[in-house]
Amino acid sequence: MADDEPTRAARLLDAQSKAVRLFAEIEARGLVAPGQGERAVSDRVRDLANELFGTTRHWHKRIVRSGPNTLQPYRENPPDRVIGADDIVFADFGPIFEEYEADFGRTFVLGDDPVKHRLRDDLPKIFAAGRRAYEADPDITGARLYAEVERQAANSGWRLGGWHAGHLVGEFPHESIDGADVESYITPANDTPLRRTDKAGRRCHWILEIHLIDGEREFGGFHEELLTL
Repeated sequence: MADDEPTRAARLLDAQSKAVRLFAEIEARGLVAPGQGERAVSDRVRDLANELFGTTRHWHKRIVRSGPNTLQPYRENPPDRVIGADDIVFADFGPIFEEYEADFGRTFVLGDDPVKHRLRDDLPKIFAAGRRAYEADPDITGARLYAEVERQAANSGWRLGGWHAGHLVGEFPHESIDGADVESYITPANDTPLRRTDKAGRRCHWILEIHLIDGEREFGGFHEELLTL
């Protein structure tokens, strides 16, 4: 039997709280460090999630990217790269906690490069601006929210690194987010309201993801979490 809406919301929030703890432990244990390969870090994070929560499944591929690899959108699979001493790194994980999906991404900066630090610090600010736009417009569509995120990024001197800025999230496996189904994404082609129900009559919940890039300096950063709760 499907969970009622308050239970669904609580379980999605609980899944995210576990992801927050996971990322805090990533930082506390220094897993993102110079001299480590991206895949090796990803595997250590996988093992850490299992240690902390017994998590053995992730609903999308695990991503750790550094340096120029941070320019690449989700669907690309750049070659493994060793993290440098003055690097920028982002991690994007989708662990499943008690059959509910989390989708969480954060950016780490190693060294003192002021532009990399500024990009990392701008990520949560632009996320917050996107959330304010969502909260202020009861009828906001995927297209309108994408446009606002894009505008905020440009005002801060960055470009968006992908064709969308978020997607549906829910129980595993949630309603298909096939790339051909633009209604499942926060993207310029999605003119449907984000506040709606899915095909099963459940409230749609969304992830907002901010992928900023600096094409000239060849690096980017990433920040994502729940938008709608």
